[in-house]
Amino acid sequence: MRRRPVPAAACYLVLAGVDTWLAASPDPRRRRWRRLTKPALMPMLAAATAAATPVGAPGRGAVLAAQAASGAGDVALLGSGERSFLAGVGSFAVAHAAYLRGLGRWGRPWADPAGRRAPVAAAAAWSVLGPAMAGAAARERPALRGPVLGYVAILLSMGASAGRLDPRLPRSARAALGSGAALFLLSDTLIGVREFWVADADPVLDARLDGAVMATYTAGQGLLALGAVRAIR
Repeated sequence: MRRRPVPAAACYLVLAGVDTWLAASPDPRRRRWRRLTKPALMPMLAAATAAATPVGAPGRGAVLAAQAASGAGDVALLGSGERSFLAGVGSFAVAHAAYLRGLGRWGRPWADPAGRRAPVAAAAAWSVLGPAMAGAAARERPALRGPVLGYVAILLSMGASAGRLDPRLPRSARAALGSGAALFLLSDTLIGVREFWVADADPVLDARLDGAVMATYTAGQGLLALGAVRAIR
């Protein structure tokens, strides 16, 4: 029997709002509280997802693995410096790979021509966004060129998978999964802008960007979880 997911889901929404508010504050005393709020986000969302879905359901394990890897990435990115950044990139690459596995279970057959449009669009986007992000990263830290290029590829692959979902899935599940993937892409794009184009330019601007990153990230993760729960059910 599944447990009621409402308390954990409600706690996630509260945590997401509080952490976004703290991230958007330029006051370092407030931002220190994020060492409590940010690491709690994904465990709370995973608890809600687990409570709402039956053990052994197709796609459930992949989504929970993606949330666990995302939680590790959240903790890594609380640090500073190249090592923390690379740890975060690696953790979120694992998360996107897990989401890819889950979304692949709910995708159109590859023989369906309609299922090929999203991958083609993702490849076209990568040809522009990948080199742009990798080049900007290399100007700051040359060792980041390859990891960023690869990360953009797997991120866009996850977005492409969300764009080729089987039309037999409930419309609400497809809408939530597609919107969640799009917000995740936007969040990571904002991270790239913050890290490689406006880093340390203005503390207030940096904090506002951080708030925008967390608003889109937490909304994206929440929608992916909601869409997965509806698809699994």
